[in-house]
Amino acid sequence: MIRTLRALFLGRLLREKLLLVVFFLFAVLLWLSSFTGRAQRFIRAAHTTTTTLKEQALWLANRNAIEASAQKAASRLDAARTLDGTRLLAEVSNMARDAGLKSTTSGESQDVSNGQFAIHSLQFNVSKADWPTFMTFYIALRDRSPYIGIEQFSLLADRANPALLNASLRISSVEIVRN
Repeated sequence: MIRTLRALFLGRLLREKLLLVVFFLFAVLLWLSSFTGRAQRFIRAAHTTTTTLKEQALWLANRNAIEASAQKAASRLDAARTLDGTRLLAEVSNMARDAGLKSTTSGESQDVSNGQFAIHSLQFNVSKADWPTFMTFYIALRDRSPYIGIEQFSLLADRANPALLNASLRISSVEIVRN
């Protein structure tokens, strides 16, 4: 078969030979560019996988230390002071009222549980508050750590009165699930 192709190629005129060589080189370059793209994607995927596997191996190698640290932290929590979603809303609302915040709104509590612990998150918005009043509220929240924490915090000046503040907080609490 190769002899037949060679005879067919050699029997052509010079310009036809050049044109066939150019087409062949173009096809090879097209295949190489496609192969290069696939090879780069493969190398990136292999690198990502290797990095992920190294990170997982590190977590697994430190498993005992991580579990011991989690047990130690959990032992310091007082189960009676942990808050469920309803108690979180009531506690935060009481703190806001005690601090003197007038215009507050809150969303529904979102709960995530793993069996031993439950994390309750709550969106809490404060509008038209002055700085000292807001700081009193923030300090009250801070004093309830680690049972209540702030996940997200956004503070803006009120458009109508720049001396007042509008704040948006995502507040969370941890609850030890009693079996």
